[in-house]
Amino acid sequence: MDILVCIKQVPGAANVAVDEVTGVLKRDGVESKMNPYDLFALETAFRIKEEKGGSVTALSMGPPQAREILLEAIQMGADEGCLLTDRRFAGADVAATGYTLAQGIRRIGPFDLIICGKQTTDGDTAQVGAEMAEFLNLPHAAYVTRFESVTRDQIILFANLEHTVQKLSIQIPCVVTVEKDLYTPRLPSYKRRLQTQDKQIRVLTLQDLGDQDERHYGLSGSPTQVEKIFPPEQTAVRQILTGSAESLSGRLLDILAVRKVI
Repeated sequence: MDILVCIKQVPGAANVAVDEVTGVLKRDGVESKMNPYDLFALETAFRIKEEKGGSVTALSMGPPQAREILLEAIQMGADEGCLLTDRRFAGADVAATGYTLAQGIRRIGPFDLIICGKQTTDGDTAQVGAEMAEFLNLPHAAYVTRFESVTRDQIILFANLEHTVQKLSIQIPCVVTVEKDLYTPRLPSYKRRLQTQDKQIRVLTLQDLGDQDERHYGLSGSPTQVEKIFPPEQTAVRQILTGSAESLSGRLLDILAVRKVI
């Protein structure tokens, strides 16, 4: 079974500057890491590969430095890595991101199964996987918490919906987005790091894709625009209360009521 896992490099710290003109995060010079939810997607792919055979390819869309997380994915167990990078991809919303990823997948595929983490910690939309599936015209399932069985033709899985857990049968090829804690992610292997230190990461730009119309990518291809974005205010003000448990509970209740927390 040929599996593709979409991963993303996200800021590694909460203190990230915002471009006041475009409304996007300033990622240059910021410490980055692999999106935590993608670790669960990778582990899911590795376990299916170990059971069913095949290959795992990691795909990321981002700046050139996103190559680092693709190497990390290979050290964890991925067979190949591919980076979609082009300045014309910058500033994409969920629709343009999904479209770009779909174009990249068409270029390097086909794949039997495409796995994404539920969401990213920088965007938090949880929409890209579904958007990508629609552009690829593939069935998809979101918020997957457990795989019951995987065959050549279908996957039986469980999805955690708002008020219920739904058991689904989905035909292959398909796209799934997985919840955290589906499996415990493995660590990168030092042995695999030595074995793969010369591994080449495939790089694709706009000119490598089937659709080379710049209007379909980045800010130009985004039907939604950010009106305003700003980092949260940070405060170091603290208030220390002393006294008996009975008096403290009353005072704490008054403070929370004044601040309209309750």
